[in-house]
Amino acid sequence: MHDKVDSLVPVLVEEFLTARATRKPSPHTLEAYRRDLLAVARLAAQRATPPLPLAELAITDLSPRRLRAAFADFAAPRAVASVHRAWSTWNNFFTFLVAEGVVAGNPMPAVDRPRAPLPQPKPLRGEDTPERLLAAVAQQAGRQHDPWPERDLAVVALALCTGLRLSELLALRVASVAGRPGERRVDVAGKGGRPRVVPVEPELDEVVAAYLDSRARRFGARSVRPDSALLVDRRGEPLRRGGLQYLVDSCYRRAGVTDRVPRGARLHALRHTFATRLAEDGASAAEIMRLLGHASLASSQTYIEVTAGQQRAAVRSNRTHRVLVGLVGAG
Repeated sequence: MHDKVDSLVPVLVEEFLTARATRKPSPHTLEAYRRDLLAVARLAAQRATPPLPLAELAITDLSPRRLRAAFADFAAPRAVASVHRAWSTWNNFFTFLVAEGVVAGNPMPAVDRPRAPLPQPKPLRGEDTPERLLAAVAQQAGRQHDPWPERDLAVVALALCTGLRLSELLALRVASVAGRPGERRVDVAGKGGRPRVVPVEPELDEVVAAYLDSRARRFGARSVRPDSALLVDRRGEPLRRGGLQYLVDSCYRRAGVTDRVPRGARLHALRHTFATRLAEDGASAAEIMRLLGHASLASSQTYIEVTAGQQRAAVRSNRTHRVLVGLVGAG
């Protein structure tokens, strides 16, 4: 049974963060949890009658009504995504307290939360950036310690031409690129255990074949067995998450396009570029959904909407519109 001190909200917040630390979140994530929990708790303390210092706020002071009022105060100056994140943190906090026997139930279902906004696509900036990237990666850079342009080109081309996630690329086997000539495909082990198939055009098929040929020359024919990892490092070992991210970053640097990569996107920018170009070329949301392995049509629709906005901006930039100003009714 918790005593009075142990039932104070700031104390319980630190207990929760200590428990969360076993999951190895980043220090930034832990600090975000603390900030969201204490910000709402401080507002709840101010709502008490009379107002309480945060240090004296007990968990029993947090009734559903007071939490609703505190979240309303918290939400007023903040973006939807920030409010949604704080609600999720508090929900996890109370789930922890229920499991620890500190409280009997979780009051958060009684607190409304905004719908989480769909993340906006972050494709590579610049119309010619994908082509510039591919051309640079295909060249053997003299500064590289052990250049392997066939492998680097295969990685970038696969991401740009299939839209696979990082985890999906790492899960590919040599046998994942399958099918008869003219009907080639990539068999993908998708997110959430949802398999899907992405068609492979002859040009991409040639890039992958050239990479596998170069790999056989480097490490022997046994290195390209059907059940072996499709993407490997310069030692012939399966690429891992950090290695793949570093490889893509180095490709951006070699192509001189780091300033065209949206912040935080990295490899995902290649997936978003694939989807954005599909939308620009007239693919429907349903087609994008199937090819990218989205769980909902809404995620795919964002690419259509972004493209429509870009088209309107392009039309608006036409100088002729400025000529029209003042002409209506002039006759």
